[in-house]
Amino acid sequence: MSVFSCSQQPQIILLKEGTDTSQGRAQVVSNINACTAVADTVRTTLGPRGMDKLIHDDKGGVTISNDGATIMRLLDIVHPAAKILVDIAKSQDSEVGDGTTTVVLLAAEFLKEAKPYVEDGVHPHNLIRSYRTAGNMAIQRVEELAVSIEGKSLEEKKSLLAKCAATTLSSKLISGEKEFFASMVVDAVLAIGDDDRLNLIGIKKVPGGTMRDSFLVNGVAFKKTFSYAGFEQQPKKFLNPKILLLNIELELKSEKENAEIRLSDPMQYQSIVDAEWNIIYDKLDKCVQSGAKIVLSRLAIGDLATQYFADRDIFCAGRVTEEDLQRVAAATGGTVQTSVNNVIDEVLGSCEVFEEKQVGNERFNIFSGCPSGQTATIVLRGGADQFIEEAERSLHDAIMIVRRAVKNSAVVPGGGAIDMEISKYLRQHARTIAGKSQFFVNSFAKALEVIPRQICDNAGFDATDVLNKLRQKHASGEGANYGVDINTGGIADSFANFVWEPSVVKINAINAATEAACLILSVDETVKNPKVSRRTNLLSIVQ
Repeated sequence: MSVFSCSQQPQIILLKEGTDTSQGRAQVVSNINACTAVADTVRTTLGPRGMDKLIHDDKGGVTISNDGATIMRLLDIVHPAAKILVDIAKSQDSEVGDGTTTVVLLAAEFLKEAKPYVEDGVHPHNLIRSYRTAGNMAIQRVEELAVSIEGKSLEEKKSLLAKCAATTLSSKLISGEKEFFASMVVDAVLAIGDDDRLNLIGIKKVPGGTMRDSFLVNGVAFKKTFSYAGFEQQPKKFLNPKILLLNIELELKSEKENAEIRLSDPMQYQSIVDAEWNIIYDKLDKCVQSGAKIVLSRLAIGDLATQYFADRDIFCAGRVTEEDLQRVAAATGGTVQTSVNNVIDEVLGSCEVFEEKQVGNERFNIFSGCPSGQTATIVLRGGADQFIEEAERSLHDAIMIVRRAVKNSAVVPGGGAIDMEISKYLRQHARTIAGKSQFFVNSFAKALEVIPRQICDNAGFDATDVLNKLRQKHASGEGANYGVDINTGGIADSFANFVWEPSVVKINAINAATEAACLILSVDETVKNPKVSRRTNLLSIVQ
């Protein structure tokens, strides 16, 4: 009787019908496989000889890039565990700007090394504990090996920062002109001083010409805005002009509130029309009396105002974008006004030279020699639109790296040198550990070798041969700075060859990759709720 009653117990239903649940060891392995598959997509983009990816989105847009964060963002990944890799690539991009491919590869390699242990029945928390310890030790070792570039003269510092920028650009599409762009990026970052708002460095794209035609403006440059008749009569160059920045419309406006005016005498109608004209003339007259020779407004400057200013040798531009107007304000020391009443000298900006210049097919308004000097603009030239877009993304990475190097002035050797040194250090430490942790720390150390190995694979070198040479050199105790020599296919002193990167890039990458690997290893069950169709929803509401 008792046997019968046990077998007849009703099944307990906790989750909605159609809910997909998977758990246990198989689920951890499945998540690891998904992350490895994602990393394989960006694997070939690493290093100076990395390949580019062409991504065609559902709207018909085409993006060519080898920036890890851009590719991860455009892939539109749906697997919940693999999405974690997208998040760490984004966080690396926003925090330090470079190393986005590195962080994805490291996380996937940590998981790949953990996979056999998970399959053999090791509890994930044992792995997590060892990985966290190894991660902290790796970061400490990076800090010990970092070399400070603090206390150097401005010229020396510029040259050192340019080398950091060149290392970042060497893996990008514009690597052929890396020295040209590296010095441009350093000048732009130093121009904005201590203010670290990225939007103070403007990047304007003009198709046509060669990349060498790109130039840096120590000030602000923006495309000529929409203009009315009379614009061509305005002067296009000023020396030491005063600049008035407005956020108002200088246009003849009829009453727009649908107001109704009843007149008893038709002669009174003219007085209403005259009043509207007087309002606009009063505004324009106040602009002229302020002494400004350049008037910029975020809103429209109409044909009447354009002609009025042209007659008085004043340059005007309406519909200037918010970002450009703020950058002009920061550079010239002006303040954006919402009224033309009581415009005092203190709110007017100034610069040494203003001119309108032809760049390719575009006309640019250029403000240079600005007193505050708190902004810079890079005007990018190039053939195809996709090429210029990728050049802009590359320069963004280089700008971020130089900003980081200015603030945290410690650098480490690149080219896989620092990874090999940390790997050697952790292997030595693993031998002092008793118990299973020794295997896990060793796996962490082995995973770090993925960076130099992938750099070799992407350049077409024999990775096994190069890694053996690197291991031997690092084990000898005097090769801490040796990494992959991308030119010869051998090994070389990365520090002596000026292949440098800020230590903060490596620290952030190891930190984020370790956290992501630990997070994915700690997930042992995935519950996927069924999608409820709209029709089912409507039926349940009706009932």
